[in-house]
Amino acid sequence: MKKRKASISRDTAETKISATINLDGDGSYDIETGVGFLDHMLEQLSRHSLIDITLKADGDLHIDQHHTVEDCGIVLGQAFKEALGDKAGIGRYADIGLPMDETLTRVAVDVSGRPFLVWRVAFDKPKVGEMDTELFQEWFQAFAQNAGITLHVENVYGMNNHHIAETCYKGLALALRRATELDARQGKRIPSTKGSL
Repeated sequence: MKKRKASISRDTAETKISATINLDGDGSYDIETGVGFLDHMLEQLSRHSLIDITLKADGDLHIDQHHTVEDCGIVLGQAFKEALGDKAGIGRYADIGLPMDETLTRVAVDVSGRPFLVWRVAFDKPKVGEMDTELFQEWFQAFAQNAGITLHVENVYGMNNHHIAETCYKGLALALRRATELDARQGKRIPSTKGSL
């Protein structure tokens, strides 16, 4: 079986980021973005998707967190897309309802090659920890666009902003895990009647 791994670097005037992922890992991670809550979310993403993630980011946090958060989404999305290759043998679709205490979030994904984000998540506070809550949508948008996936994220209900954010990342983790798992019945076929994704 071809190794589904990739390494991507991004070096701009705003951020310097390097990431390596292994889609067939065990959920090991080594993540340092300079944004504590983002580290926590990406660790959840790795652990529950079983995708190994190493990510180091040095961003212009003296300005704000926007560039660092968005660019981490870009780099991880690019690495995900490269690691998937031609998508032969994957399940392609997944839909997860993720509960966490009082919160329920639904995440649906199509590893389609057609990037799109539907984001129906609201926060009633401007920050979780030191992270601006408006940046969660920015990260998911950047990831979906660069991974080439259709991604729908909807918080059905919840009150705790930490739980709402965490269910979004854990839901994505489980959806990606299921959508990218190799299906023995699929064999080496592309999961599309078009023959490519």
